Amino acid sequence: MPLFWTAGAYAQEEAAQNTPFGGDMAPMDGVEQQQAPEVETIRPPPLEDPIEAVDIKGNSRIETSTILSYMVVQPGDRFNQDLLDRSLKTLYATGLFHDVTLKRVGNVLEVHVVENPIVNRIVFEGNHAAKDEDLTKVISLRPRAVYSPQGIAADRTKILGVYAEKARYAATVTPQIIRLAHNRVDVIFHINEAQKTLIKKVTFVGNHAFSSAALAGVVSSKETAWYRFFASSDQYSPERIKYDAELLHRFYLKNGFVDFQIKNATGELSADRKSFYITYTMEEGPRYRLNKMDVRSSLRHVSAESMRKYISLFHGQWYDGSAIQHNATDMQEMLQGKGYPFAMVHPEIARNPEKRTVNLLFDISEGPRMYVERIDINGNTITEDKVIRRQLPMAEGDPYTPLDRKYSKLILEDLGFFKTVSIDQTPGSAPDKVNISADVVEKPTGEFSLGGGYSTDAGVLGNLGLKQHNLLGTGIDAGFTGTAAYYEDQADISLTDPYFLNRNLVAGIDLFGIQNRYMTYQSYSEARIGMTLRMGYSYNNHLSQSWSYTLTDRDIGDTWSDSSYYVQDQNGWSLLSQLSTTLTYDTRDRRQQPHKGFVIRVGGDFAGIGGNERYLRGKVDAAYYIPLDSIMGNHDWTVSFRAGAGDIMNWGGGRSDIIDNFYLGGNSLRGFMDGGVGPRSYAIPARDGNPMHSQQDFLGGRFMYTASAQVDFPIPFASAMGIKGRYFVDMGGLDGLRVRRRYTSMKDWPKYTPVYDDTLTPVVSTGVGIAWKSPFGLVNIDLGVPLHKGTNDRTQLLRFGFGQQF
Repeated sequence: MPLFWTAGAYAQEEAAQNTPFGGDMAPMDGVEQQQAPEVETIRPPPLEDPIEAVDIKGNSRIETSTILSYMVVQPGDRFNQDLLDRSLKTLYATGLFHDVTLKRVGNVLEVHVVENPIVNRIVFEGNHAAKDEDLTKVISLRPRAVYSPQGIAADRTKILGVYAEKARYAATVTPQIIRLAHNRVDVIFHINEAQKTLIKKVTFVGNHAFSSAALAGVVSSKETAWYRFFASSDQYSPERIKYDAELLHRFYLKNGFVDFQIKNATGELSADRKSFYITYTMEEGPRYRLNKMDVRSSLRHVSAESMRKYISLFHGQWYDGSAIQHNATDMQEMLQGKGYPFAMVHPEIARNPEKRTVNLLFDISEGPRMYVERIDINGNTITEDKVIRRQLPMAEGDPYTPLDRKYSKLILEDLGFFKTVSIDQTPGSAPDKVNISADVVEKPTGEFSLGGGYSTDAGVLGNLGLKQHNLLGTGIDAGFTGTAAYYEDQADISLTDPYFLNRNLVAGIDLFGIQNRYMTYQSYSEARIGMTLRMGYSYNNHLSQSWSYTLTDRDIGDTWSDSSYYVQDQNGWSLLSQLSTTLTYDTRDRRQQPHKGFVIRVGGDFAGIGGNERYLRGKVDAAYYIPLDSIMGNHDWTVSFRAGAGDIMNWGGGRSDIIDNFYLGGNSLRGFMDGGVGPRSYAIPARDGNPMHSQQDFLGGRFMYTASAQVDFPIPFASAMGIKGRYFVDMGGLDGLRVRRRYTSMKDWPKYTPVYDDTLTPVVSTGVGIAWKSPFGLVNIDLGVPLHKGTNDRTQLLRFGFGQQF
């Protein structure tokens, strides 16, 4: 008799009973009961008989040999229950079949299969926040692949994961299967994206030293608010919650809470799946101050006494974990730069809970001696190997330290050529050798920009830019920028090689054309066309110098008939041939929006290598940035002091054109118009004694100085939008009439033209401003109020810029 195995179980068919009705019958009245004849019971063949053949039925697309290869049981094996069950499960596990039945017929094993259909196409409906190609990347199902319900369920979960990353936790995905001819199906994922699941409330539990409002400024997750329409900080993300827990830990360590712990950080989804409630549970512990600080050195020729002067911390300050680590890193880098490449500095602390103090010890020792045996560059399909290798702080045969690995990654990331950078190390051919592998993933380095804006200098403007920061993989930066504005047109073509002649030289060339029409501020226009050759190099991480040579063809025109004689004297053509240099010492933590450190620049311009301009101009400026982290409790407060001075001297009978003078105002002295401070003259009076225009002609000056103090601070409820505030006090002075001819004496009559405000008396202004990193570009607004000014100084209450030209 036949035996069946379905879904891993088998059933034996019962033998029919030898009665007319298939069972025992009770005797009937009036009928003589007869004894039923004995019948031999038919038994199925035993399971352990050998399998003579395996017969595959129902397959149309999948080869019989393929199905046999998946089965555990084979011809010649016995009808073993375990082997049959395993074969059935294996066939189901392939995902190729909708149904499988094993049936024994005699000594033949029949395998009946129903094949799963083939996917004809995959369609996504209702998706807007996620593109079709993004969803296709995450699912495993593909056209012409075998359909299986398990695969559809897994892909549905993956799609929901994509929407979870986009903070749409209420999204739903409903698969629909449309059956087609020839055992094919269309798979349609109906998606209801729902609204973003935003953070409704952020709660802190266990905080005593800092208010919840203060801690809310530390974490990156923010409560939803109407003004966060451009931000994503109010969208829930599990990874962001972990990051915030680390931010809180760093914040407390920075402020003296050595024993601080995050007990729990959770995000709870509301019942309607429309919002999240985040809770951080913490234990602050006591706050510690620094007590004793010392150095212990086991490094040969480096005494502890000689290193104590490099401790930048002070007794009694609140414990600051990041400052301690930075101090240790600075000491280590200093030692490695002085010929101790394997020097290691480890900070060690000893708590005194009763006095709530911490003793700090910087332990200086020699780390293991390691040398670079080989450097491999992988993944660079565009960028040449040498462009990457020249950036690395080590080469084959050099000493190797963990800091080399850290800085190698940072340096390559700063190039801006790669999506990801990883620096890995593997053992070399000897215990003291190591192989370095730099693995990079290229990214597009071309840049096209088209935009517009407004600035106080140029008026309404439009920008066009085309740049390639890694030309043909050589690391050369090339670009074109153009600006068309109400008061100014400008075009610039630039080319910069950061490693000219394969040396530590930055070299470049600029070709430019500029047309200024500042008729509102000056009574003339200016056209320039020329080129600049540039070269620069670094002496070390802080000290660098740059050189440039500029050749500019200039033309002054459009002077008004009643412009002052000083301006009319400028009419015409001039050729500027100028050599310039600048020496810079820079310790700032970053170039854009510095938080700490200082920068000093000393430069000079020498005009007269050809051309018809003859002058020597010197400039010096400095800036010092002081973080207020320890006072204000966050990194958004910075005090900065700036100062500068410049002087220009004629030589060899130059033209003394006023366009080369110093001008004070605008960005250099907020609250005043560009060039609005310093020497100026009135227009020539007409026959009736009044000038045809009231414009004062700005003449600039020979000597200028400036000074400024500024506090940058966060604005409540606006920091998440990228808005920061500032309060400033600016001061400056400008004097020294530098013109082609003087008309300041009555003997110059009838061309006598007096000059006003030619004085070094300081002009002072104060005000507030904001800087907004908007999605459309940088927006700066400053409101400046003069506190002390000259009689004829031109003021400007509001100054703002939108776009790149500010």
